[in-house]
Amino acid sequence: MNGKRILLLLKIIFTLFFLVFFNGCGGDKPKFTPEELAGIPLPQKDGLPQVTGGFVLKVENETITAAEIVTALREHFEDKAKGKNFEQFKTDAAPQVEQFIVNKISDILLYNQGRNKLGENIDEALEKAVKAEVRKYINNFGGDWAKAQQALKRDGMDWTSFKEYQKRIIISQSYISYQMPEKKKVTYNELLDYYNKIKYESFTTPAMIKFRLIDIQPAKLEVTDSNTTRQEIAAKLVNDLLDRIKAGEDFGELARQYSHGHRQMFGGLWKPVQPGSLAKPFDILAEYAEKTKQGQIAGPIEADNHIFIMKLEEKNPEGVKPLAEVQNQIEEKILFEQRKKAVDELTAKLVEEAEIAKKDEFINSCLRRIYLICNQ
Repeated sequence: MNGKRILLLLKIIFTLFFLVFFNGCGGDKPKFTPEELAGIPLPQKDGLPQVTGGFVLKVENETITAAEIVTALREHFEDKAKGKNFEQFKTDAAPQVEQFIVNKISDILLYNQGRNKLGENIDEALEKAVKAEVRKYINNFGGDWAKAQQALKRDGMDWTSFKEYQKRIIISQSYISYQMPEKKKVTYNELLDYYNKIKYESFTTPAMIKFRLIDIQPAKLEVTDSNTTRQEIAAKLVNDLLDRIKAGEDFGELARQYSHGHRQMFGGLWKPVQPGSLAKPFDILAEYAEKTKQGQIAGPIEADNHIFIMKLEEKNPEGVKPLAEVQNQIEEKILFEQRKKAVDELTAKLVEEAEIAKKDEFINSCLRRIYLICNQ
């Protein structure tokens, strides 16, 4: 393979599904070290299964240890292991533990296949790609190298192991890219079918209203005539304002002059809200918005010592975004699922062809140890 082709492969970034790693298993400090878990039988309790062999799984030129599997998964299964016998736990946990181990196997196989396919003359290009990933990682911490190193340490890594990890990812991705079928153009019918399948789940738009509000609060009005109550003054002010609005005066300007509401300085303009999200006493506005046309005035509206005059600026009912608006997202989803399916089939084929010896025995051994450590 020539150098240009290698460089092209190494530059391609693809979406992959990576393993979800779990850390710890409850308590401040585990009672057994990974080394102890890998090779020392745990003390037995009544009713617990006997520990057997199968602590290391050989995958081509690499090994997967039971210790790393137990350390990664024990916290995740702690609650599921307690209060159950081993057979119950095994029934519940086996599919997830098996998938975790198979993912680790396929990770090794993909890397080895990629390394074989790319050959030995890729080191220079690989180093450049890894340096770019290091810079990207440090930039995630504002360019602070020390903070980036602390984060690596928390994840149990240093710069050497981080670089090695990135090399493996790049090589694996390159191999997957090499094996993937040529991308097909998504047809309109595929887009439409997929859109109809997920539109109510993914593309609904909530009902929204946008309005201006003159909020008259009688308690804040000044009484100059002892024969008149604040409520009467407020009612007269509201009626005068309605007449002035009908006569063509600017609603926003009147709100700035007379409203007691918190949006006074903005001409009484509220940001778009969902009708059901309005708190008391403003929740009553949703009822009036429902029966008011856009651009019309509603009021007087009395609620909890407030008298409102509302101008409905916009009203949008609950709906679904049209296909034209979300077409690019739909196409990305379809292509992503097609690629995921192809990657799953590729990795499944690699694992099957590898014929890993004692894989089932190893999985059972890991299940036993997870169960024991979570029940000690």
